[in-house]
Amino acid sequence: MNPPPFDPELGAFLDTIAHLMGPPPTREQLPAAREPSPLQPRPTDDELSRGGRFRISEDGPLLSCLPADATGPVPVLYWIHGGGMILGDNRSGGLTQILDLVVDLPAAVVAVNYGLAPEHPHPEPVEDCYAGLQRVAELGLGPLIVAGRSAGGGLAAATVLLARDRGGPAIHAQMLLAPMLDDRNDSFSARQLDGRGIWDRSANAFGWGCLLGDAAGGPDVSPYAAPARATDLSGLPPAYLDVGSAETFRDEDVAYANAIWQAGGDAELHVWPGGFHGFDGFVPESRLARRAWATRRDWLTGVLGR
Repeated sequence: MNPPPFDPELGAFLDTIAHLMGPPPTREQLPAAREPSPLQPRPTDDELSRGGRFRISEDGPLLSCLPADATGPVPVLYWIHGGGMILGDNRSGGLTQILDLVVDLPAAVVAVNYGLAPEHPHPEPVEDCYAGLQRVAELGLGPLIVAGRSAGGGLAAATVLLARDRGGPAIHAQMLLAPMLDDRNDSFSARQLDGRGIWDRSANAFGWGCLLGDAAGGPDVSPYAAPARATDLSGLPPAYLDVGSAETFRDEDVAYANAIWQAGGDAELHVWPGGFHGFDGFVPESRLARRAWATRRDWLTGVLGR
């Protein structure tokens, strides 16, 4: 079962990244693992303002970054951070890159905090994300795009399913970056890349186990926990999905895009050759990362023009 090669430019950084990250934490080690690290620094309000172009405010679990010069309604990208369901907060997980992505559109970004597993198992994280979405919708700022990376991408997909099934809020589009979608953890790519790259099969099993306990991988997991379990993907807003070719989530993400198409939906899918999980955040100046961010921006510009 030969794995696909890592992009050479990215591969040169992989050992250093893996060394800094260390092995996946145990449950006892989670409090220490949640402390800020060189790989996941927590930006200040000044850093988030991107030179004064955003006004930063916090209200409970919501961190709002509104264009400083906006004179009317603007689109809102509702951002859900990653961290394997067990790590991260609304300032980490690529928020500064998301702000750079939308700063010239212009659009607002509202990032949400959700309860982390195992202290807050399913359904608490997705219900936190849905409650935050309802609060943002009540502000009446503009079209809502639900977005997230990794675990946040999975929660974004689940939040969109909840919004569809509960009759709102209305969502204009969804952007899922290497989303964590399938608790069964048994796709070809999960087995092919076990022990390689960032967030392999064993780390994935730990994250899902924290969220779902003994139910992980069993027959009764809700699609609001693991969206790959959904049997009906009709009636969803346009979706953007991307993933690396050399990461655990590759095949479940491709399958999710395919299921949207089979349900008659709109999905744009990109598989970045040689990309490991989180390559666009860990090595943002690499050629592949720059291509990924430019492609996301193009999609956002297009979907907001509809």
